[in-house]
Amino acid sequence: MAERLNIEGLRYAQAVAETRSFSAAARAYGVTQPALSNGIAKLEERLGERLFDRSPRGVTPTAFGTRILPLIERAIASLDTVAAEARRLTEPGDQKIRMGVSPLIGPQLVARSFSAVRELPTPRDLVLREANMQDLRDGLRAGQLDIILIPAVTSMPRFEHRIIDVEPVVVVGPTAEDGSSLELTQAGEEQFILVPDACGLTTFTTQLFQANDVPLRTYPGEAASYRVLEEWAGLGLGSAMLPQSRLTSPTVPRRSLLNEGREVQISFEAVWTPESALREDLTLLAQALGASSKP
Repeated sequence: MAERLNIEGLRYAQAVAETRSFSAAARAYGVTQPALSNGIAKLEERLGERLFDRSPRGVTPTAFGTRILPLIERAIASLDTVAAEARRLTEPGDQKIRMGVSPLIGPQLVARSFSAVRELPTPRDLVLREANMQDLRDGLRAGQLDIILIPAVTSMPRFEHRIIDVEPVVVVGPTAEDGSSLELTQAGEEQFILVPDACGLTTFTTQLFQANDVPLRTYPGEAASYRVLEEWAGLGLGSAMLPQSRLTSPTVPRRSLLNEGREVQISFEAVWTPESALREDLTLLAQALGASSKP
């Protein structure tokens, strides 16, 4: 215990505590599972006890971990706050709000963000950064971003959340016709083309099918972009599921996706840290975005 604790090991432990999975935590941090397991093992050696028990049912904190993990969470939050405030005090242009957006965020929501920032009590500039979900979450934790707009598909404890938009999900494919619809139970009979699980769309799709006990049949390959999803679906390789705003053209044939007769929608949320020096403006920004969304 005389040696200082490794910060990376603390972050690994926090990730496992949040995901309840060593493999999911490793994917989230972009490291191999052996590297993450080794980092946690070294941390446990420093602390003198194991933090987690592994079983076929998953990963659970030990009695020791139940006491220590909340302390680790608070320590990391404090470190991130120090880094964020130091960066804000030393970087020029402190009137800006740094917003991260998922590629799944449509242009209408981005445009509303610019309008909402201009209407804040203190005029500020909006600086956008588009990135995949994990990069956005890491940037928010590290204080490199002030607020992120992402699909509401993953849990982020310790952060403020507000749903800011919902939009219908549509299915494109060779048999799609405008005005037609597809029930989710029928979708289980089709083959879906997916994109890499980075922007949140594949996570949403998987969660939707699992939550309704509908089998998800997938094309063995992956498309690199939403445009490629449309193109491959048009070639007959399978169907593709997209938020309506991400269609490349209003004329793209699509089917409405229904679940027991109700339109399937994807929700988007704003996420920010409550310790931010801009928390009042960020709260007002999220409220304005939510208020301006379509019912």
